[in-house]
Amino acid sequence: MLHVRCRPDTSEAAYRAVLDLLTGYSPVLHALPPAAALVETRGALPYFGCSSDQLAARIRLRAMALVGVDVHIGIARSWAVAAMASVRPARNGLRLVPAGGEPAFLDQLPIEALHSIGPVQAARLRTFGLETIGALVATPPVTVGRILGGKAGRIPHERARGIDPRPIVARALPLTVSERAAFRQLAATSLSVNVVFADGAAITRSRKLRETSAHDEDLRTVAYALWEAFAFERARIRGLAVRVDVTSAAQAARQITLDERREAPVRLEPVIDRANRRCPDTVGPASAYRRTG
Repeated sequence: MLHVRCRPDTSEAAYRAVLDLLTGYSPVLHALPPAAALVETRGALPYFGCSSDQLAARIRLRAMALVGVDVHIGIARSWAVAAMASVRPARNGLRLVPAGGEPAFLDQLPIEALHSIGPVQAARLRTFGLETIGALVATPPVTVGRILGGKAGRIPHERARGIDPRPIVARALPLTVSERAAFRQLAATSLSVNVVFADGAAITRSRKLRETSAHDEDLRTVAYALWEAFAFERARIRGLAVRVDVTSAAQAARQITLDERREAPVRLEPVIDRANRRCPDTVGPASAYRRTG
């Protein structure tokens, strides 16, 4: 598989153009906003009659020529290794990690480079002397589990050995704030927060809403709860994206409640929306504005 990474300053329009380009090489494309994507190549390689690194070189060349975007591409048999490879490309913008070559690529990398590990987890591993990915591999899984706790220890230990069974599932780029009109007849079912660190590593947390909702306050509450669950301490963050899975608002159930603190803003939302449609971005909740006296 290929992990295609655009520059951090790539515009949304250019990023979408890169995704459109990638669909010409594989129908199994998983967008990773704000600036990356995964491409499944098992069907593409025999179709184009080339190796994975040759296909990656072709994609990079066309991205620069047709879209004007320089991309770095990691090539590996697992999601995590391909993502780490795209952060550390060779001079040609590519990094191939062949099957069986994961230890040679991973073992000397700093522990912070491990895909999906957060800065808090990395700092905790360092306090126990585990400063490289190779040191983590040499540590028994039970010990890593005691340091990080249960599943939080098992997954990093597997990825340090190049094991990541997650398949690539086709996922298009979700709607954005610039397409706000499209959200008026939709309701949210779940929400995900994706954080990209300065070194290119990323971590995602998701939560399903207790009930389908089209109300700003419900989404805001879940987003803040997910953010607090990261428990970052001095993290160097390069990108932050919030993804909402939606369904038709007509299918959303309305839970009756006697809580006036919830009902008042819910009733006020349609009024605010109507006002903002006439005078964009001029009305909002009073709690969002700084008091002046």
